[in-house]
Amino acid sequence: MALCLAAGALSATLAINAFTLAWTHSIEKVRWEEDWRIENQRLVISEARIRGSGAGMEPPPDAQLHDGSWHYRPPLAPLTELRLTHSPYVPAYDFCVDQVCRPLTDILPGLPAPAVVELRPCGD
Repeated sequence: MALCLAAGALSATLAINAFTLAWTHSIEKVRWEEDWRIENQRLVISEARIRGSGAGMEPPPDAQLHDGSWHYRPPLAPLTELRLTHSPYVPAYDFCVDQVCRPLTDILPGLPAPAVVELRPCGD
C-alpha cells in the first residue's frame, strides 16, 4: 500500500500501511496523536491519544489513562481522504512512521501556510 499526500502543486507518495499524526493544541499546548492505517483503500483510525484536557479537548468517557495520555478509539467511519489544515499560527503536524516523527513540512517541502493537505490511499 501507499499513502498519497497533496497540497496544491506539491505531492508525495509514501510506501506505508500505517502512520501516526501528531499535533499540539493551539490553546492548551497539549499533544494529540492519532494512529491511522490503510485498509481496503480507506483510512481507518485505530487509536487516539491526548496528553491532557481543557479548552474543548476533553477525553471521551471510555478513554483510559496510560503513561500520562488518555487513550481511546474515535467512533469514525473509514475515510476516503483526510484533510489537514497547515496554518502559520501553530506548529506543523508531525507525521510518524514506526515511531519516527518528522514535520509534515519535511515531507512536502515548500508547503505554504495556510494550505490544506489531503491524505488518501494511492490508487492502484
